[in-house]
Amino acid sequence: MDKNQVAEILDEMGTLLEIKGANPFRCRAFHNASVNIASLTEDLRELASTDRLTEIPGIGKGIAQIIRELVESSKSKEYEDLKQSLPPGLPELVKVPGLGPKRVKLLFEKLNIDSLTALEQAAMTHQLAEVPGFGKKSEENILKGIARLTKMQTKFTINIALEAAENLLRFLRGQKGVKRCEIAGSLRRCKEVIGDIDLLVSCNEMSRKAILDSFVRHADIQSVLAQGETKISVRLSSGIQCDLRIVKDSEFAFALNYFTGSKEHNVDVRTRARALGLSLNEYGFTPLKEWKRSKKVPSCQSEEAIYKTLGMAYIPPEIRENLGECDAAEKGLLPHLVEQDDLRGTFHCHTSYSDGRSTLTEMTAFARKHGWEYWGVADHSGSAVYARGLTKERIREQHREIDFMTGSLKGIRIFKGIECDILPDGDLDMSDDELSAFDYVVASIHSKLNMTKKEATSRLVKALKNRSVSFIGHPTGRILLEREGYPLNMQEVIEAAADYGKGLEINSHPVRLDLDWRSLRYAKEKRVKIFINPDAHSAEGLLDVRYGVGIARKGWLESDDIVNTWPLKKVEAFFRSQRS
Repeated sequence: MDKNQVAEILDEMGTLLEIKGANPFRCRAFHNASVNIASLTEDLRELASTDRLTEIPGIGKGIAQIIRELVESSKSKEYEDLKQSLPPGLPELVKVPGLGPKRVKLLFEKLNIDSLTALEQAAMTHQLAEVPGFGKKSEENILKGIARLTKMQTKFTINIALEAAENLLRFLRGQKGVKRCEIAGSLRRCKEVIGDIDLLVSCNEMSRKAILDSFVRHADIQSVLAQGETKISVRLSSGIQCDLRIVKDSEFAFALNYFTGSKEHNVDVRTRARALGLSLNEYGFTPLKEWKRSKKVPSCQSEEAIYKTLGMAYIPPEIRENLGECDAAEKGLLPHLVEQDDLRGTFHCHTSYSDGRSTLTEMTAFARKHGWEYWGVADHSGSAVYARGLTKERIREQHREIDFMTGSLKGIRIFKGIECDILPDGDLDMSDDELSAFDYVVASIHSKLNMTKKEATSRLVKALKNRSVSFIGHPTGRILLEREGYPLNMQEVIEAAADYGKGLEINSHPVRLDLDWRSLRYAKEKRVKIFINPDAHSAEGLLDVRYGVGIARKGWLESDDIVNTWPLKKVEAFFRSQRS
């Protein structure tokens, strides 16, 4: 098993123990271990084979043994025994919004509800209202949650899909006869939620069968769904469907373009081809009656050549959503999209002072290793008790450590920030006088998420008016595949950010990716400055900025639109100007 599968099982074990009413510290140990395994940058298999699992924070001997068994045999006796001690449908119930392990345990004890079907039936027949703590509104929300869960069961966040795809890509590129190999589909377009993985390989006809045979034997493949001479569909052990297509190298650019999509973009491109007398599909151009016989039908070795043939500049995959990109490409008006290498640092990061797992020193070393010029710590403020929000004393302690490090560091600046809670009335949970000790302030909503659109919008707009606020963190509060964001008039929020000179965040954590890319073009139009932040809770989590860059590119953002691509002095001046 890979690290994501192991992390998922450890998290499930923590949930099962909670349902059983086990010691809370033991439950939390499994959940923490899950998070630490998922954020590993070292090879989990190597750590297991060299008996170094206990070097991972939060991993004791007992959990290390479970991990070792899962890595080596994909099975664990303790996990199997725990699963068999409870009805198999209970863990699925915890995924329904509003149902935590304690409520699932209560429903099982009171109504013997042990599956989604039984829960849905009980909610529809109003049996839940008989259980303490449940009512008519609970039943309505649970039914909505079940419908959403059912819809999302075949969806995956981009990090899960990308890690699986890149693993297969490395394998395929090492196979004899493979000429070119790329990811296609929605994953290449950096969509935030992925339905399946599309891989494309070019090779000669003699190598095709051997490549398919090798692919089928890959350790990540759980089952074969369908197989032909040039395409195979498989189910990966993570549950994701993966489609591999093999084409001639002369067809590769056309196939890559076609299978990248989106469908709507492809329709626009094919329409433009027809206007020139050419038919375009995944195999290449073919002439129509309108095509001049004297002209050679273009054979393109790259996507750039395809777009050039149609009179357009190359369109990056992320913006192929039929939102005006073809017109812009034809007129030479495409933006120069931001690149990951443009980032000079980032600002929404947590350390072990609050709920992070890495120290200030570890975070700084990691940032320096990756060539950043600055980074900003933004641990939770005091009202976030669940996340070890900072007391006044610990703020002073943290600032003393930053000042000490600053005196000895060269080549990197540590900014003093804080993630401040936006209270239900729109005020912050710290005073302006307290916040004046920080270089910048991230203002975020973490409580009372059940708001109307008017309430949520007013809450954020009031926070944006606060002179201490630098930018809003994860503006909609969504958790992908888990909960919808609170309803917002995003246009009004963007306009308020523009009016008060404040920024908005693209939270790059792969379960958030919030601000949504669909709102970014209006933010750009209003000249609102954007921050690409990882919401990192470990040093390795800093790398999640890659997902935020994908979202920024989907939103047509350029380097200058994003604060953390700026040189240090410009960033410092920007933060000062917000409080003047």
